[in-house]
Amino acid sequence: MSIINTNSEFLFGFQATLTNPNGDPDQENKPRMDYDTSTLLVSDARRKRDCRDFLKNKGYQIFVDTLADKKVPMDKMFEHIRDTWLDNNEKMEQLFADNKKLKQAWEELFGNEENINYKKVYLKKLEELKKNKELSAFNNIFLTEIIQRSLIDIRLFGSAMAVEGVTRTYTGPVQVSWGYSLHPVELVKTNTITSIMNEDSSTFGKKYKVYYALVAHYGTINKYSAKLTAMTEEDRNIFRRALVQGMMANQTDSKQGQEPLFYLEVIYKPEYDMYLGDLRRFIEVKEETNKEGVIRSINDLTVDFQGLSQVITELKDDGYIEKVIGWVHPTQNETQKENKQKENQVKTKNSRLINMPEYDPVNLWEPIQGRE
Repeated sequence: MSIINTNSEFLFGFQATLTNPNGDPDQENKPRMDYDTSTLLVSDARRKRDCRDFLKNKGYQIFVDTLADKKVPMDKMFEHIRDTWLDNNEKMEQLFADNKKLKQAWEELFGNEENINYKKVYLKKLEELKKNKELSAFNNIFLTEIIQRSLIDIRLFGSAMAVEGVTRTYTGPVQVSWGYSLHPVELVKTNTITSIMNEDSSTFGKKYKVYYALVAHYGTINKYSAKLTAMTEEDRNIFRRALVQGMMANQTDSKQGQEPLFYLEVIYKPEYDMYLGDLRRFIEVKEETNKEGVIRSINDLTVDFQGLSQVITELKDDGYIEKVIGWVHPTQNETQKENKQKENQVKTKNSRLINMPEYDPVNLWEPIQGRE
């Protein structure tokens, strides 16, 4: 599969009903909020964590991982992944066949014997070579190859690393902004008391949730960063589906009630390096509150994409955009079709998402094939 050669930017929207999309540990795990504007906030790390956990469950090897809700130290993860590769002679032979520079670096450090146990040879000389610059150079090439071949989360999101003499930052092609609600949000006034079980005792705490929030994230995918991490078109397709399906798979007590609503991605032509910028600023959300004057569901809102549709049309006319792709939750999907060109702009009776840009539909509920 080819490396990405086009820039794109995306808009991901989801709704949260009686849930806590992103607890703030500095505020008793209350939902993250801008209390001055009653705006709900959701960090980029929350979205990436959902994607990573989902892909891990599908059998993909993940570098930035957690164990018992604690982040696995980077050096320990590197050692684990390194040893997994060194333990597999078939993989190592293929690696050396594909990367002559890596093979040369190995032979200069460890010799050129054949039919050896790579892990045993590496670990035997590791202590005496730790301060050797050539070992750092080998690990640098080795780690880059591992990322490009097996670590999908680094290919997508990047990471800063300082392990085994390697200090390097891989800038992720996929950058996700903090999400925020497109309207004022209320915290549930009554906090549920919950029992927190420890190894030898239990304590009482509180659950904090919001009544309802329509949240949107903006993000970009960069073709130049993709060259460095070797992010492919297949990776991009997997990311889109993991973004949607990862949220649905995360059915914890605090996260139940979250539901993806829409995904739009503007893909530019390969010769253009541009971005339109935060797509959320082109969306207008109108409150159509019930008689109580509160927002409790999507039915109390209308999300108007007219401004976004207009600017996308102008960029298409100017020849900047290759295509726009999109996905909408079936409950909001605009299915009435007047003609082929306007099939994605027709509002259904129940849809609260209106005047959406024309897009090529993609199925983000299509299962991601698991890996053994």
